[in-house]
Amino acid sequence: MFDSIVVGGGPAGSSAAYHLARQGCSVLILEKATFPRDKPCTGALSPLVAQWFDFDFAPIIAQRVRRVRYTWKLGDPVASELQTQEPIWLVKRDAFDQFLINHAIAKGAVFQDGTPVIKVEFAEGCWQVHTPQAVFEGRYLIAADGAEGPLSQWLGLKMPKVRPAAVFAIPAERSPHDPTLNFEFGLLKNGCLWSFPYDSERLMGAVTFLGSGEPDYPAAFKSYAAGFDLNGSAGQLSPHLVKLWDGNRSLHTRQAVIVGEAAAIVDPLSAEGIRHGMYSGVEAAKAIHAALQGQDEALAAYTTTMHQWGDNMQWAQRIAGVFFRFPGIGYRVGIKRPTMTKRMGQLLAGEIEYSDVASRVIKRLSTGLLPGRK
Repeated sequence: MFDSIVVGGGPAGSSAAYHLARQGCSVLILEKATFPRDKPCTGALSPLVAQWFDFDFAPIIAQRVRRVRYTWKLGDPVASELQTQEPIWLVKRDAFDQFLINHAIAKGAVFQDGTPVIKVEFAEGCWQVHTPQAVFEGRYLIAADGAEGPLSQWLGLKMPKVRPAAVFAIPAERSPHDPTLNFEFGLLKNGCLWSFPYDSERLMGAVTFLGSGEPDYPAAFKSYAAGFDLNGSAGQLSPHLVKLWDGNRSLHTRQAVIVGEAAAIVDPLSAEGIRHGMYSGVEAAKAIHAALQGQDEALAAYTTTMHQWGDNMQWAQRIAGVFFRFPGIGYRVGIKRPTMTKRMGQLLAGEIEYSDVASRVIKRLSTGLLPGRK
């Protein structure tokens, strides 16, 4: 009998496992993939995550980036220095996720990869987690199985629909001395493309924030690659699904919580989910540790905490709703303003919240839609 079973070994699940194990709880992490494993993700991360852990992330940082560049249909560029306290980190997800798992193991967590969960049921005061090899028992359950995992449905927790997204890995010469985060707003309807540099490749990502249907990601990436003088035919496309935050919902049930992308803890304007997922994992660990100590409302408090996070995300969603309906105008009256690029960097770094700037941003974007107004 474990104090907690975590289903999913990504950043949210491993963060929860680390903090529970650090406090002396017995933890089992079950992961369907075999680690280290490929994960479709371009890997931008705020250095603020370091404040939640007592170990050094330096060994796993692939790049530190202080420059950002925006384009509209590969032209009309806006480039600036990020005015943030620390550079943005770039991490390769196969190595980063293994790094977090290793730290959880070092604190006493048990990790079993190559182990899909096929069923969960609550009986006799604990969760029974079924795998093809065995049935494990845990007093508490943490669902961290990502956007495509079944745990939220099995637990009866309502979640938003998934949206199609993609990552495109393309070979490139060694990254420049002064690496840049690139964002493109005009090649993908209702969405955004981005390109981050690593030593031997570029990782490009894409997602649509509005509308329905399957975007033509191969064509968009091919055009975007050409903008960097790269051969798009040499790239590898990895389609995947993402759950963007779409309103506050209950994230707990009887002796169970849901975290990370499984819980749609993903920024609805930037699609950034690593930092937010790690935060949800840290908060879930606090809640379960408190519940193990006899605090009856601890899991409900976790939902409340994440709703407070969601109250900030509603502003991100409102900005996205205006910007991506009229991205050309949004680019002209928003992205091209020096103050806007400064604020976007601070938002990506987690140094300010959307609620700090949303009213001004939405007003500016809305004013740009009026004839004769700039």
